[in-house]
Amino acid sequence: MASSDPVGDMIAMIKNASTRKLKRIDCPHSRLKEGVASVLKREGYVEDVKVIADDKLKWKKALHVYLKYDIDRSPILTDIKRISTPGRRVFRPVKEFQKVLDGLGISVLSTSKGILSDREARAQKVGGEMVCKAW
Repeated sequence: MASSDPVGDMIAMIKNASTRKLKRIDCPHSRLKEGVASVLKREGYVEDVKVIADDKLKWKKALHVYLKYDIDRSPILTDIKRISTPGRRVFRPVKEFQKVLDGLGISVLSTSKGILSDREARAQKVGGEMVCKAW
């Protein structure tokens, strides 16, 4: 059955996998999901992101997100929450960005310059749709 919120499904997979201390998650590929995972990688919350194209998979392309843990096997990504949903889109100009956990977390935005973290969007002075926040 097709999902109405694929990014929300990926976020739920990441949360569930980190709770169970799994090494990676596999989900169907989309450019938005790849962008969100790449921002999480750039900010140091996940270890690696790979796009796999294989005829044996259920999907044409799969997105492999490798989770990151510290030396005590505690997840680096403590929590991740969806902000903008298909039923309620949340857009913010650059001046209205709020810090996540006093700057310890990040917001992921979909902007006209691509998928960016709130720090990158502030540097480029561009607003956009608030996809999720992570800490």
